[in-house]
Amino acid sequence: MEVYAAWLAARDPRCPWGARLIGLLVTAYALSPIDLIPDFIPILGLLDDALLIPAGLWLFVRMLPPGLLDEHRAAAALAAERPRSRLGIAIVLLVWLVSAVLAWQLLRWARS
Repeated sequence: MEVYAAWLAARDPRCPWGARLIGLLVTAYALSPIDLIPDFIPILGLLDDALLIPAGLWLFVRMLPPGLLDEHRAAAALAAERPRSRLGIAIVLLVWLVSAVLAWQLLRWARS
């Protein structure tokens, strides 16, 4: 939720440009599936996430005007309480089901 609040704050027009740049970089890194050091490398793979993201958020918070992040934390908490889309869940499950059936058919066809 902190990363989403930072994302909202970085997009706010009241955010200074330097803080905006740091906030967007940190949130993009936190949400990106690509890491500087891949997670499968023992210790270092998870250590970069454990150090870079909190350090970047700390720097971002220090650069913001007082109260701005608190406002966006409240907005992020409110967004987290919204109901989930059952239609979206059904679509994702349907895609997985169709993919599984197609993979099963492909395996059966390859064996015969």
